[in-house]
Amino acid sequence: MPDLIVDHVSKRYKVRRTGGGRRSLGHRLRALRNHSDEFWALRDVSFAVERGETLGIIGHNGAGKSTILKLLSSVTAPTAGVITIDGRLSALIEVGSGFHPELTGRENIYLSGSILGMRRREIAGKLDRIIEFAGVADFIDTPVKHYSSGMYVRLGFSIAAHLEPDILLLDEVLSVGDAAFQAKCLDRIHELHRQGRTIVFISHDLGSVERLCSRAILLQRGEVITTGAARDVIATYHELGAAYAPSDPHALAGAILSREVEITSVTCHGIDGRPAAVLRTGSSATVRLSYITHRPVTDAIFEVYVYSIIDAWYGAWCQMTTASHDGRGMALEPGAGTVEFEVDELGLLPGMYYVSATVVHTDQPQGTAIDWQNQCLALRIDQGRFIRGTFYMPHRWRCLATAATPASGSISRSLIS
Repeated sequence: MPDLIVDHVSKRYKVRRTGGGRRSLGHRLRALRNHSDEFWALRDVSFAVERGETLGIIGHNGAGKSTILKLLSSVTAPTAGVITIDGRLSALIEVGSGFHPELTGRENIYLSGSILGMRRREIAGKLDRIIEFAGVADFIDTPVKHYSSGMYVRLGFSIAAHLEPDILLLDEVLSVGDAAFQAKCLDRIHELHRQGRTIVFISHDLGSVERLCSRAILLQRGEVITTGAARDVIATYHELGAAYAPSDPHALAGAILSREVEITSVTCHGIDGRPAAVLRTGSSATVRLSYITHRPVTDAIFEVYVYSIIDAWYGAWCQMTTASHDGRGMALEPGAGTVEFEVDELGLLPGMYYVSATVVHTDQPQGTAIDWQNQCLALRIDQGRFIRGTFYMPHRWRCLATAATPASGSISRSLIS
């Protein structure tokens, strides 16, 4: 029996547009009334969530994910369609949502419980568990306007998860807080699932979606692209996000390109061989570069650069190249070809990265190239292997232990991982 039914739901917003310049107030008001564009955040979306099911909603930025949760939590109303909710619903759709900044943490717990329709005695019975889980006991009688963002989200999640709603809506709650708290959140979500609660979970952490959700929905530009098993839907998400974007002309301004060889696509592939826009630290990956050779080249070198979006301004990047050990290139005949760069263990830390690709002549002067594609691919690296520092170095390790024995006094043992 469904707890949630979304039946042909659409949501339209009006985007007001006015010109600049000094005009009278009346003129500007008339412009607001007469000039507006319609923006459809959702178009004809339908799905149902069965009782006790954990459903994931994924999609790239602007896909309409948060709009769906705002509709489900009655923050806004649909332009068309019907939403049916069977049960008491609790939503955590942003950090500290529903908190009154002047009230203390304790008072906000009672306020949130009352909004959910709970009696004061019922809230009081769960108060200690909520405070302990959130880890804010020392500040529970302090106005929440003085809380850090981490304290906000810990208390907000704890309230939403411990007031035991029939339906729990979560929007990126696991993206805030340290690793220990995120682990507690995952455990609590698993516990609620075992209790038969219905959960709708929106997140860019695809690993968590795959672990928590039996089913997922993929949105793109306000429409449902696919729905099904979480693993299959996530694979489709990767393929959509792995699209090659050729450089804009302005991005190549000042570059001298001969174009004997033209780069036609750059894609990244995960361990399963499928195109991927999201990988994990320590996982294997393949970058595939396709090209067309228009005229014979005797000394071509293909290079792929990966650099953090944050650190790009400081020149921090890593490179993969087809150059030989002594820097020589390879001969290319006219026609199409592909170069693959295989990485056994990805050394990038979690974060967002750009990929650029180039093909050059051996000893070609700086500022010139055969072809150059700048920022033609974006990647997101999620947490994989536990690491410290600024770069993961693939490695093997050995432990040499000394143990006393009655016969020989000591012996060396070698343990290799």
